[in-house]
Amino acid sequence: MTTSHSRRGFLKLSAQAGMLSTLSAIGLLGARPAQAAVSDYKALVCLYMFGGNDGNNMIVPLDGVRYPKYQQIRGSAGLALSTAANTLCPGRSATTQAVANPVNQPFAFHYGMPEIDALYGQGQVACVLNMGSLTQPLTKAQYVAGVAVPPQLFSHPDQTLQNQAGSPAGAASGWGGRLVDALGTGGHLDAVALGTGGLFIEGKTTHGNQLPQSGQLSLAGMNFWPASEAKARQDALRAILSANHPNLIADTANKALLQGMDLVTDLAAANSGGALSTPFPGTSIGVQLRTVAQLIKLRQTQGPGRQVFFVSQGGFDTHGGQAYQQFDMLRQVSAAVAAFQLAMAEIGALQNVTTFTMSDFGRTLMPNSGGTDHAWGNHHLVISGAVKGGLYGAFPDFTLGGQDDATGRGAWIPQISNQQFGATIGKWFGADPDTLANQVFKNELGNFPVTDLGFLN
Repeated sequence: MTTSHSRRGFLKLSAQAGMLSTLSAIGLLGARPAQAAVSDYKALVCLYMFGGNDGNNMIVPLDGVRYPKYQQIRGSAGLALSTAANTLCPGRSATTQAVANPVNQPFAFHYGMPEIDALYGQGQVACVLNMGSLTQPLTKAQYVAGVAVPPQLFSHPDQTLQNQAGSPAGAASGWGGRLVDALGTGGHLDAVALGTGGLFIEGKTTHGNQLPQSGQLSLAGMNFWPASEAKARQDALRAILSANHPNLIADTANKALLQGMDLVTDLAAANSGGALSTPFPGTSIGVQLRTVAQLIKLRQTQGPGRQVFFVSQGGFDTHGGQAYQQFDMLRQVSAAVAAFQLAMAEIGALQNVTTFTMSDFGRTLMPNSGGTDHAWGNHHLVISGAVKGGLYGAFPDFTLGGQDDATGRGAWIPQISNQQFGATIGKWFGADPDTLANQVFKNELGNFPVTDLGFLN
């Protein structure tokens, strides 16, 4: 091997492993807890729908007040769905929970989500209605007066960051990462994003790894025969990287590359731990969730601990062509989530893993020529063997310009906050009330009278 080739191989190794390592900032490698503060294993999977999923068509109320308004407002643009046309799954009904006045609410899922509908029938899905960015409970009068209105509403990048941060004020960390700060072991796979990175998995001391969708990584220049020579080269490189360097930036880069090498070793162990028998779709979200399932399979055998994952599906910014585009996106999500639940059952982790959706924001009930615009409150799904299935919260009343509508076009003022949603999940994950209020959702969770919506056991 020539000198130039070796140099290229080393640089390629550095790019592959070092860039995926965990750095809080140049010169700062956060201290990690040495031992989990928990006695069991649990994982969270955030499924982010980039672009702003139209929750108004993902879960459609079928009661005699809202459904006629829905048909009238959306029908002219061809966006109104119906059970008669088989564009909705068969109707269901549930008593609303986490509300002052529970009612029996008929509803149906979008026809692109038959697997989610089936999981709901098995008690594995909770629907959290009209949820969104809030600093405190908010009325229409307060919104009009500009009292406690979250900043930068209707903006894709701002709302994406605020939702993952768990606060309209924004933050340099995500609420999933802050949960791992409190409960994680400090392992390389405690916080992982697949394909696309996300603030959600970044804590103050926990720093996530971004992996390819397949979870496959290798060290260039380290795979040759005989294996003993390859190992000797790796050991020599580890010794060099482990030595303290007087230059802070160089020392930090060396430690980052060393952590990257450890990560490759962990991933190799996950990939050699036996294939899952559950088939997954070959879509992007299917590949991501299959990788998550494989990593969970590895980690849960290693004892108590916590993991958070970030996976995503794009394409939900449906200003036009929504009828097919949203169907296609929801179809992919539904099939992949169903496979993931089967995989969790296969490895005995159905009660230990919770998947939930997030998105930039909801979309207006009033369409704009085959699509919808940026809005606010939205509906989300929580899927788990530990879930208490049903409807949580209430649908807005679908009156344009009414008390639930911020803009006159059906941009719903949320009645459930992201902090309440996250705190309910965080409590199941093992965080105590003090940790949730003062570390994970600092300064805002206490503004809401209910911090556990009750959708997880």
